[in-house]
Amino acid sequence: MVLTDVTGSWAGTNGFRLMPADPLAESPAALTVATAAGGHLTTVSYSWEHPDDGPQDGLLVIGAGDRPGSLVAWWGDSWHQQPTPMTLTGAASGAAVELTAEYGGGWGWRIVLDTADPVTLRLRMENVVPADQAGPGTPAGPYPAMVTDVRRA
Repeated sequence: MVLTDVTGSWAGTNGFRLMPADPLAESPAALTVATAAGGHLTTVSYSWEHPDDGPQDGLLVIGAGDRPGSLVAWWGDSWHQQPTPMTLTGAASGAAVELTAEYGGGWGWRIVLDTADPVTLRLRMENVVPADQAGPGTPAGPYPAMVTDVRRA
């Protein structure tokens, strides 16, 4: 399974923004990576704080997909993705797990867990603006909506 070398508790900061031109609002963050179901699933639970709406939390459950090397995930977040979880697909590549999904008329969501730095784990969530809905201050393509940098707690 994926992320087995980073299981455990992590703490650090989270940066959040709604739109690409907004600054990242930083807050404390915590993250826990664990294995489940006999090692067939990996869970990533996390907490962060929205600048206006207060404490938030989320859960990402990752498992093997139906093709060799592919992954499937189920994601819910008390602020971004609720009450219905989002289903994402992707793969692990080197020191990163990348998961993607489409929502709301061509918009996309990408979650990347980067383990390249042995001391810091980065959870990055990107909103992907479709070309036909881009405009001044909102260019087409991905922009980081959340960037969580944590170290072992």
